[in-house]
Amino acid sequence: MKKKGLKRVFAALAACSVMASAMPVMNFAASAADNIIRNSTFETGTEEWGVYKESGGKYKLAGEDGKLALTVLDRGEVSYAVQLNQPTIKLYKNGVYRFSFDVSSTVDRYIEGMIQLDKPDYRSYVWMGCDVTTEMQTFEKEFVMEEETDIMAKLCFNCGVEKQDPADLPEHTLYFDNVTLELIDDSNVDYSEAEGYQASIIANQVGYRPDAKKTAVFRNTEGGDFSIVNVDTEEVVFTGTMEGPKKNIQAEETNYTGDFSAVKTPGTYVIKSEGLDDSYPFVIGNDVYDDIFDETLRMLYLQRCGTAVEDKDFAHPSCHDTMATIYDTDTKIDVNGGWHDAGDYGRYIVAAAKTVADLLYAYDASPELFSDNVGIPESGNGTPDVLDEVRYELEWMLKMQDKTDGGVYHKVTCATFPQYIMPEEETKPLIVMPKSTTATADFAASMALAYEFYKDVDAEFADTCLEAAKKAYEWAIANPNVRYKNPADVVTGEYGDKVTSDEIYWAKAQLYRATGDESYIADASVKRGLDWSTVGDYGNIAILTMDGIDKTSDIYTAASETVLKQAKDMKSVSDVMPYGVTLVEYNWGSNMTVANAGNILALAYKLTGEQEYLDKATAQLDYLLGTNPLGTSFVTGFGTVAPVAPHHRPSMAVGKCMPGMLVGGVNQNLEDPAAKAYCIDSPDAKCWVDNAESYSTNEITIYWNSPLTYLFAMTEKAGEPVTPPTTEPPTTEPPVTDPTDAPSVPSIPATLLGDANCDGVVSIADATAILQHLGNNDEYALSEQGAANADVDGKTGVTAGDALSIQRLDAKLIDSLPDLGE
Repeated sequence: MKKKGLKRVFAALAACSVMASAMPVMNFAASAADNIIRNSTFETGTEEWGVYKESGGKYKLAGEDGKLALTVLDRGEVSYAVQLNQPTIKLYKNGVYRFSFDVSSTVDRYIEGMIQLDKPDYRSYVWMGCDVTTEMQTFEKEFVMEEETDIMAKLCFNCGVEKQDPADLPEHTLYFDNVTLELIDDSNVDYSEAEGYQASIIANQVGYRPDAKKTAVFRNTEGGDFSIVNVDTEEVVFTGTMEGPKKNIQAEETNYTGDFSAVKTPGTYVIKSEGLDDSYPFVIGNDVYDDIFDETLRMLYLQRCGTAVEDKDFAHPSCHDTMATIYDTDTKIDVNGGWHDAGDYGRYIVAAAKTVADLLYAYDASPELFSDNVGIPESGNGTPDVLDEVRYELEWMLKMQDKTDGGVYHKVTCATFPQYIMPEEETKPLIVMPKSTTATADFAASMALAYEFYKDVDAEFADTCLEAAKKAYEWAIANPNVRYKNPADVVTGEYGDKVTSDEIYWAKAQLYRATGDESYIADASVKRGLDWSTVGDYGNIAILTMDGIDKTSDIYTAASETVLKQAKDMKSVSDVMPYGVTLVEYNWGSNMTVANAGNILALAYKLTGEQEYLDKATAQLDYLLGTNPLGTSFVTGFGTVAPVAPHHRPSMAVGKCMPGMLVGGVNQNLEDPAAKAYCIDSPDAKCWVDNAESYSTNEITIYWNSPLTYLFAMTEKAGEPVTPPTTEPPTTEPPVTDPTDAPSVPSIPATLLGDANCDGVVSIADATAILQHLGNNDEYALSEQGAANADVDGKTGVTAGDALSIQRLDAKLIDSLPDLGE
């Protein structure tokens, strides 16, 4: 595992300009006289440098003879149409800096060099206008950082259209070298290193249902006793002893845990332990999740597109209600409606389908949780608000289907992302992007699912959904490999997917459930996944929760085995993680992955009645609501410490955080400038920043909220456990099971134990390869030799436990991997 040092972030900078962060922070002093610019002499080519382009700007970028060569093919229409840049430049208030660079050009021209605020209004902290010639020149300027410390400033060279240049300036190449930024005087910089607060006792900050498993995590301690104290009466209601220690590799800390499941009496509590600060308060009660549950659903109403939204903070008139043009044609169609997908205003079919499925299956699991008074326009009409809200999305989805052939258009957006504005202010032309197999099959599945839930509410609408589903399915079967990829002139979310078999399986399973027609599953192969790109488990859910299904049938057995195999692997990971989470690596949208895992575990409980699966499912909910290494509830507006600066344009435009949104969560890959600036020294499990610019950790989406809603429903008493079949299932391999989804049991000897990717080295990359294989074997299949190497215990085939063993080896917690004979 790649080791990182102590987490270092910067005070009062973790929020957007209109919000204050709730995140613990620490100031970090830079060394004076060091060059702050990375790869400043271009010895490693173009590394650390990028080019922003717009309005027709075109360029080529390359390393050439120890210099950076920027060839301007078209200067576009504005000065920044071609902008060479390096993000995350640290500037400290009152610091004196020297900024310099060498530059020449194959033609005489004018450029601008600056270091600026990297968000609207993009004001410059230092600026130089440069008359560049064919001779290499040095430009230099000293300046004082007079504004507040900014560790996310951006170095920019504007090389687009400049009024100082002739209109007919030909194509040319600019050469840059020795780009330097030095802090030459820091005598007036405040380097007081006041470490931000880090809670030592960590629990679910929203609270617990009375009968739930309740576990606190302790750090900064060597163990001991702890007490649960009623906040109102100050009475100690429970005393326990910490268990541990447990080395937490991902968080780079040592943890103890404490079980207080015995506390069931409703009330507000804190956890105390001698020498540690009290935990944040939390509630125990049957109705503890009522408010957050409703807000996670009402958030979707506030995301409505194409209609006026009423709200005291986030009201807006109708938006994106013009006709949209089908890409590369002159055809315009009406695609008004639906939900804005995320922190921007695009609408995507594959994202919509997952969201619809989560919500309808949540309603199926615990209909008593869903009221008719959430606070949407349809509240009080006699239909649960969840069905009204989902219908709003379904009606938009129906507009995205080509009625002539049944194919479904992939998405509708503008060509580029908007600035941080309210939705009605995005008025650029709407573009409907071409059809895809994944969008069409997902559409078929979600429409077939909708039929079941609306046939007793509005039979005509339900029939419309089912007929649309059948027609879409026929198109998908006839066009199984139509993959979507953004063209060069469209940069909004791609939602591309190279594997279509899981979407087609889901459509087959859902249409079988809706119609009872076994021909849909005659050649079905079960798949896995609850992500937008891997949706096979929705097909499994359709089968496993289908009324009247034969539980000894091949399709039921295959779906059940697939779900239980995943749940077993997830449980094995949760067992060794102090915070109970099922993650071994943290990628974009990790909070969705956690919620999805909770739903698989809860489904395993329903299939088996085994309490441990339900306990692990509720542990995933606890993680999302505060029992995590950051000590943060990841749902806006809920918990003592929760995000206040999500990457969400309405929140950014209004200057107030919309409640009830699950943010993306920890992402160890540092995939945006804010994450790189704030989390560069963070351990993997703490790579999250409450900053509106951190789209890779702090954005929101409808399909991150929906699995959280589903998880609330699935863990609400978890329903009555489904009685396992009394008849023995077939002893032969079910013919519907996809062989690539079966457990990877090696048939040949290992050549290097742990070397799953067969690169001759055992490293964390092998653990990642195993986990990717377990999550989506269609896309991440191990070779036969890789599977043999990966089975480090030699007993059960490739499991998540093997990945954990490799991780422990990499962290030097063990000296060698288990022998095959153990």
